[in-house]
Amino acid sequence: MAWQTTSRDEQMKAFGKLLDILDELRVKCPWDRKQTNESLRSNTIEETYELCDAIIRASNADIEKELGDLLLHVVFYAKIGEEKEAFDIASVCETLCAKLIYRHPHVFGDAGETNTATQVEQSWEQLKLKEKDGNKTVLEGVPASLPSVVKAHRIQDKARNVGFDWEEREQVWDKVQEELNELKVEIAQLDADRMEAEFGDLFFSLINAARLYKINPDNALERTNRKFIRRFNYLEEHTIREGRPLKGMSLQEMDKIWNEAKAKGL
Repeated sequence: MAWQTTSRDEQMKAFGKLLDILDELRVKCPWDRKQTNESLRSNTIEETYELCDAIIRASNADIEKELGDLLLHVVFYAKIGEEKEAFDIASVCETLCAKLIYRHPHVFGDAGETNTATQVEQSWEQLKLKEKDGNKTVLEGVPASLPSVVKAHRIQDKARNVGFDWEEREQVWDKVQEELNELKVEIAQLDADRMEAEFGDLFFSLINAARLYKINPDNALERTNRKFIRRFNYLEEHTIREGRPLKGMSLQEMDKIWNEAKAKGL
């Protein structure tokens, strides 16, 4: 049976049912009862990555499932906040609603029409800077625990939104070449610390180039990861069929099978 859109009343009823179930679990289930913000944190990270994996695979069924798992964590943290008399799911929602309304004056206020997504992003960042009595810094909102590739992209994006960016995106390639040349100098000197530093600068400039050309660097790298896995699995399966260990093959033999996988579109 084809999926059908539910009414707002049905959606609210389902959400209320989830809250009721969690209330009961928090009282009656030993595992749920002992959970804290700290104990849930690592699981929340795992669930977030599982959702990202489902999105990359474009599996609607898995996206639905993983959204449910992540939603459970949201309401769980809110329940813990309620028990501490700090906040609850209603205040979480109200805080979010207030922020969305404040940061979209072109929709809910009198800021006039905003024509592009880029203009919306820039307005969003400017409004964030006005919060906390103007004491908020541009990069303050970048979580320290973000994966490095995602963090670099987010840092650069925030800097762009306040005008710190290349005038022409083609200019970034000179910076990439400059960082590559500096890395080669340090490699020649065999200075491990400087090589690491220059590798970081090169990665940062490549991520900047990806951003300027509207390529998500994390998605791009993950695409290559998956491609490598497919081709390496093909190589490994080939050797298993022949009863030969990978370590017993020459690089030339492995390259031949690798190119077969490439030709098959793997």
